[in-house]
Amino acid sequence: MTMDDLPARLELTWCAPQASRRDIETLCAAARAGGLYGVVVNTSRVELAYTLLEASGLKVVALVGHPLGAAESDAKRYEAELAVDLGAHEIDYVPNLGRLRDGDHRLVLREIMDVVEAAEERPVKVILETSLMTRDEMVAVCRMAQEAGAQFVGTGTDFHTPNVTVEEIQILREAVGPGMGVKAAGGVREAGMAQALINAGATRVGMRATGLT
Repeated sequence: MTMDDLPARLELTWCAPQASRRDIETLCAAARAGGLYGVVVNTSRVELAYTLLEASGLKVVALVGHPLGAAESDAKRYEAELAVDLGAHEIDYVPNLGRLRDGDHRLVLREIMDVVEAAEERPVKVILETSLMTRDEMVAVCRMAQEAGAQFVGTGTDFHTPNVTVEEIQILREAVGPGMGVKAAGGVREAGMAQALINAGATRVGMRATGLT
């Protein structure tokens, strides 16, 4: 992949709690100008982003269960359904990692399956917090994501964790094999880092927007 191909792999993210209408307008304008894949926004901003990007070909990715993943499963399913109704093309979803650590794999798998179903065949990315997880936990969620029919696994929410590393991408890629998407996110702000993560096995990269309030 060349640097010219990079923009089509990038999702521009602005998920700050104080994100204003003007911020979302700036985000969408920057994504359009750069020819990026799309934007990632909180559910309450999906409808606005959809309106701003309509007919552009860019995708609106909705955050579900973000950033903690600790809400009840039914709430996440409803949020995914709402995001679809508002125009989301894809879902970035955070599973319940606390219940994973409890060993409650049945609940985590059921939750992923519910969100995938609620997405109505739209791509679902299961977003881990790899910096907080053991390798075995990462692999377990990757297996569940595959079983549930999700299309991607991701490294993190880019909200409260350290920068993504090449090693984390390599672990996820090894766990899911060549046929599933891997999203890298976490402190990515420049093209060189994005390129390195793709070379390590990422198929999509979330870049945090800069210059917003």
